[in-house]
Amino acid sequence: MDFINNYTFAITIVFIVLSALVAAFIRRRTKDKCLKDFSGDMVTVEDIAGKTIWGKLNVENTGIELVYSEKHRDKQGHDETSYILYKYEYHKIEALIRYHGELSESGKRKREKELKRTYHPALLRRVKRKIQNIFRTVRDSVMEVVNILISQAKRAAPAGGVLSSQDKYVSQIKQELMGSVGTSYEPLLERYIGRKVVLELIKGDKIFEYSGVLKDYTAEFIEIMDVNYKANGDEPARTADLVVPRKYGLVRHLGE
Repeated sequence: MDFINNYTFAITIVFIVLSALVAAFIRRRTKDKCLKDFSGDMVTVEDIAGKTIWGKLNVENTGIELVYSEKHRDKQGHDETSYILYKYEYHKIEALIRYHGELSESGKRKREKELKRTYHPALLRRVKRKIQNIFRTVRDSVMEVVNILISQAKRAAPAGGVLSSQDKYVSQIKQELMGSVGTSYEPLLERYIGRKVVLELIKGDKIFEYSGVLKDYTAEFIEIMDVNYKANGDEPARTADLVVPRKYGLVRHLGE
């Protein structure tokens, strides 16, 4: 009996350690690829209340940071040099805007090169994306198999008792893995990658339409390039690239 108890305890410890390592590894590597495209550039973040924040974008798996170009003193007299928005606050974002005119000269050249590669992509780029989508589909299928195997293992003895007693850690691993594959493959969007589309963006009780080139999408965001955009009604529209939450923005029409 003591041997069985010690064996069960050892399995539990190993399982906890492995779950922590897997979760930490996935958390460290997982960043939204639409947000990553703007990383290192000067970006304006517009929230759903109409507030705008401007700075150089840093992207981490737990959130984003806008680093100001110069120190800012708030009403309380505090010096501020950056603004942090955590991942659980992403629902407040209306749009991330990268204005073409605010990029450095090297940034402008890099952006123009990327736009040319994105708009009506070459055969090699299309093939590469199709291969990536195949791997994503396989990855999703593997996760379904993992879920089935874990469910079956819980019914088996004696391992089932150990797994059932560690439901918290099993769920943690599943959530981390599912989060890491959160591309949300969308066939309707996939066929329009690299083509001009019309984006509908919900702002309060109004809907605005923007024409641009669909570059990419993830589970949370859509990335559109070469849009005429203005964050405030008083300012003129400027050429920009957008990353908008799928909660507020959706591709409604093919634009060509």
